[in-house]
Amino acid sequence: MAVRPPLIINRLDAERLQRLIDAAGDDAVARSLEEELERGEVLDPEEIPMDVISMNSQVRFTDLTREREIVRTLVYPRSLDATEDGVSVMAPVGAALLGLRVGDVIEWPLPGGERTSLRVDAILWQPEREGQFHR
Repeated sequence: MAVRPPLIINRLDAERLQRLIDAAGDDAVARSLEEELERGEVLDPEEIPMDVISMNSQVRFTDLTREREIVRTLVYPRSLDATEDGVSVMAPVGAALLGLRVGDVIEWPLPGGERTSLRVDAILWQPEREGQFHR
């Protein structure tokens, strides 16, 4: 059984992501991301807890499947080229991270039928924590 911890999602992020999902058509990652949006608790940007991964957050997580610690910034696809450590929210790992809290572990499908398990270790930077509510 897949591990799926509760999610908290910034309302503005959810609106922007729904537009991306609608434009993606029949894409597996888009379908998974939409399922995550539907099950997540959507809050106004000012209400997002400091330990939740929102869009543009820089996060340190561990890929438990490969025993590898990784630092990435969760970005929209259009910002991927401009973000050195970026991971797109429309990529499997990016979609998996959205809305998780520090300490959460999630199992997530990868292309080709594989699965991975990710643990959120720290949020190094979060827009809401810095008072950037409308980025």
